[in-house]
Amino acid sequence: MEAQLLSDRDLSSTAARLDSAPPQEIVRWALQNHRPGRVAVVTGLQADGVAIADMALAVDPGVRVVTIDTGRLPRATYQYIDVLRRHFGRPIEVLLPDHDDVERFVTEYGVNSFYNSAERRLDCCHHRKVAPLERVLETVDCWMTGLRRSQSASRAMTPVVQRDLAHGGVVKVNPLASWSDDRVSAYLAARGVPFHPLYAEGYTSIGCEPCTRATTAGEDPRAGRWWWEYGLDKECGIHGRPVLRRTA
Repeated sequence: MEAQLLSDRDLSSTAARLDSAPPQEIVRWALQNHRPGRVAVVTGLQADGVAIADMALAVDPGVRVVTIDTGRLPRATYQYIDVLRRHFGRPIEVLLPDHDDVERFVTEYGVNSFYNSAERRLDCCHHRKVAPLERVLETVDCWMTGLRRSQSASRAMTPVVQRDLAHGGVVKVNPLASWSDDRVSAYLAARGVPFHPLYAEGYTSIGCEPCTRATTAGEDPRAGRWWWEYGLDKECGIHGRPVLRRTA
């Protein structure tokens, strides 16, 4: 029988019930309580999202697994997409930004304008990442992400289940919210799922090639993202556009 869209009341009680549940149980709940074909795992191909994809595929081999090709990804990421295709034995849905949209932006501001100001960086992220995501979220009732509370201060209160009001009220599920880096790594290793090769080169968070660097011991895991910026959360806008905190 086709699952019905959940009321806010049901969603709130479910979030409370699943808050301490194993991620596999949360993934199963998401797949079994939304319409078939209307659930997507959205991942930037970091360990967290890949772990969720593995959990979801174990329940529903046909679940949508979606990633966004911004046009500026590291070569290693493109190679990793093919590695995962072979590992999972199925396609990964690759979204591209609107060509005309990006062309207008680059013509007006330049290819690497994101280095010039936080505003331009957020605009670049919007055109290349957020807008493609918004297109796919119009086609789903629920999306699953790799957000974890330990990733940053801005993610410390991440719920396992929430109403995503920024994207039309779809359900957003964060099955690994309570997990640590080590637990994610241990899960992938135990399951035999390949890791993104840049982890072996010292990367602790992986995004676009010109906006990501390896980190050193003692640095925050997301310090390698937009490392030249100050006063702005290390976010691209997919999980809410960060507010620029002006300093004197």
